[in-house]
Amino acid sequence: MDTLFSYALLLGTLGVFAYVGYKAATEYEIDDDTYLSARGTQGWQRIGLSLFASGMGVWVLLGPSEVAYYGGFWDVMGYAVSSSTPFLLLAYVGPKIRDSLPDGVTLADYVRLRLGRRMQVYVGLISILYMFTFLFAEFTAIGKAMDELVGIKPLIPMVLVGVVTAAYTAYGGLPASLATDRIQAWTITLLVTTLLIFLFGADIGQLIDDAKAYNPDDAWSIGSMSYMGSLQSGLALVVAITAAEMFSQGNWQRAWASEDDDALKKGALLAAIMVFPLVFVMGFLGTVAAGQGGISDPSVAFFHLMEGSENLIIASFVVLVVSLVCSSTDTLQNAIVASVNRDISEGRAGLEFSRVATVAMIPLAIYLATGPTIFGFQFNAWSVFGIFLFADMLAAATVAPVLLTLWGSISSRGALLGCIAGLASVVLYGMIEPPTDYEGVSQYFRYLIHPTGGAIPASEGGLTNLWPFVSAIIGSATVTVAGSYALPDEVE
Repeated sequence: MDTLFSYALLLGTLGVFAYVGYKAATEYEIDDDTYLSARGTQGWQRIGLSLFASGMGVWVLLGPSEVAYYGGFWDVMGYAVSSSTPFLLLAYVGPKIRDSLPDGVTLADYVRLRLGRRMQVYVGLISILYMFTFLFAEFTAIGKAMDELVGIKPLIPMVLVGVVTAAYTAYGGLPASLATDRIQAWTITLLVTTLLIFLFGADIGQLIDDAKAYNPDDAWSIGSMSYMGSLQSGLALVVAITAAEMFSQGNWQRAWASEDDDALKKGALLAAIMVFPLVFVMGFLGTVAAGQGGISDPSVAFFHLMEGSENLIIASFVVLVVSLVCSSTDTLQNAIVASVNRDISEGRAGLEFSRVATVAMIPLAIYLATGPTIFGFQFNAWSVFGIFLFADMLAAATVAPVLLTLWGSISSRGALLGCIAGLASVVLYGMIEPPTDYEGVSQYFRYLIHPTGGAIPASEGGLTNLWPFVSAIIGSATVTVAGSYALPDEVE
């Protein structure tokens, strides 16, 4: 496809979203609360579409196919299920938290109500780490996707997306993000459905045969829908991603943006229903690429299947990837600012700070997305999927202490001890089952920063180790309950 036309399509799509975001912002009197919560303004259809769009990103074209290429059936199923379970959890616990704190904005607002200021800051920091990792991963993904699709140098779409999304999000806050989400949700749904039919609809039998084939050219790849030996790996994805998404503040902002509890429940269920088939199909196509032969970069396995496609197909995918990246990045920008404003600064930062912070984070995110080396640490994780593992582990060690507040008398000291114990449990697991890629004392801490830790290469059953995550959850839950009983909060 012509390079000039590619640029025009990229800019045109961004221009549409910028206009929609700006137009939506003019319909509200934007104060600090509206900017961060859009409180009580959204019906269930709008909430569902927004949750779906904001939960999607360019990662859906990269991550599932890569996981499938390296894993097998259960890794594909686990990734698809894990994309839905956060919304199912939100549908169940969201109304409880919303009713406990009607004027909240973030999950950490609720945490402060139940567990105090220290836990609020801790949860807020985990959320910021996870979301900012997600943000620069999305910039990495859009750069890679546009390079693969039309040969545009990665930095250019990174900068353009960053400038446009920061502009309309800084101006209109959450109302602007919600408005663009609706357009992006329909765009994503229609384009993915249409393109999959045109690309693969006539060859479904051959696709299934390829998906079941084992690729002998890549020693790391199972990549077969007929391989059923990765159940633990698939469960690990469900546990890790569900726990991490609990701390994605974009979901919680939409909980308070809902008109009422019923709108939140229905909207979250709608998002869960929409996201599962999309992620599953993308994972399935990863196994197809594996069956057709080894490729140098499995994260672009889906694009490998598009080689030789007509310009109209390529142009449609340009619109799709721009829609995907904008739907996630504008949500993440506003959500990060919400956590900084509410959880770190205790709400003292005003509207102008929020707007400045929305813009200020973009250069840093883009810089990290380019893969620099800082103090000897290189920011080019082996895949988009692997970037999230550390944040997932922190979340797994924290989710039980937070959720237990809904059902028991959990104390602030008990919860904090539980979070520490969750991480310590991972170290204990490392002492019992040391990872194979490190030696010495450091190997016991390896699972904290890389839960796979070389313990289970794909040829031995999957991509991700379940037990570090289970250790974190069980350890944190046990100590939280015991610690709360031994160290109850003082009654004022």
